[in-house]
Amino acid sequence: MTEENQGQDVRQVMGIFAHPDDPEFFSGATFARWAAEGAHITFVLATSGDKGSADPEMTHERLAAIREEEESNAAKALGVQEVIFLRCPDGELYPTLELRRSVTRLIRMKQPDTIVSCDPTMFFFGAFGINHPDHRAIGTAVIDAVYPTARDRLNFIELERDEGLPVHKVKYLYLAGTGEPNVRVDVTGHVETKINALREHKSQIADMEAMAERVRTRLLDPQSPPDALRYIESFRLITLG
Repeated sequence: MTEENQGQDVRQVMGIFAHPDDPEFFSGATFARWAAEGAHITFVLATSGDKGSADPEMTHERLAAIREEEESNAAKALGVQEVIFLRCPDGELYPTLELRRSVTRLIRMKQPDTIVSCDPTMFFFGAFGINHPDHRAIGTAVIDAVYPTARDRLNFIELERDEGLPVHKVKYLYLAGTGEPNVRVDVTGHVETKINALREHKSQIADMEAMAERVRTRLLDPQSPPDALRYIESFRLITLG
C-alpha cells in the first residue's frame, strides 16, 4: 500500500455519501487535512438520515432537520465550505439513472479534481458488521457518474443543452470503507478534528468518549513506534489521469 504524497494536487474536493455523519466516520480526518492544506471541499449527502432513530416520538421530518443541522455543523468543524442535501428517502437509496444524473450534474457544476465516496463492493465489515445498502448504492452511483457519465457530453445531454454544464473529468476517486485499500493518508495531526466533528452528531452517538476512543484506536497505524504515534485513513484510490 502506497502513501499519499504530501502536496498532491487535491484542490477541489467533493465528498459524496449517503447519510449525515458518513463523511466524518469514513474519512473525516482526511477531509480535515485537505481543508488545512487549502482545498475547497463540498459535501453531498444523498439522504438526510430521516430513519436513523429509535425514539418512538421522532418523525421523519424532525429527524431530517436535526441531522441536516448536525451535518452542517460537523462539516464546518472540518473546514468544509459547502454541504448539499439531495433529500432522497433514507434506507431506500438505489443507483438509479435519476440518482446518477443528480450526481453527474453536481460533478459538472463543481468541477472537482477529487471525489471521495464509499466502496460499493463492501457487503460486510469482517465477521461482525454489514455495510448499509445506502452506502453501496451511493458508491455505485458515484463511480458510474465519474466514468463515463460526467466525462462524455452525450450522456444526459440536457445538462449541457439546458443548463450549460460542460463535461468534466475527475482525476482522483477515493473509495472509503474498502476491503482493498491501496493508499494511506497520514492524518496524524487531524484525528482530534475528526472527533470534534463527530461530536456534532448528537442524535446518533450515545457515548461520545467511547466513540473518540474507538476512532483513535482504529486510525492508529500499527507500524508506528510507541514514542511517535501515527494515524492513517486508508482508501482504494483510482487515478484517472
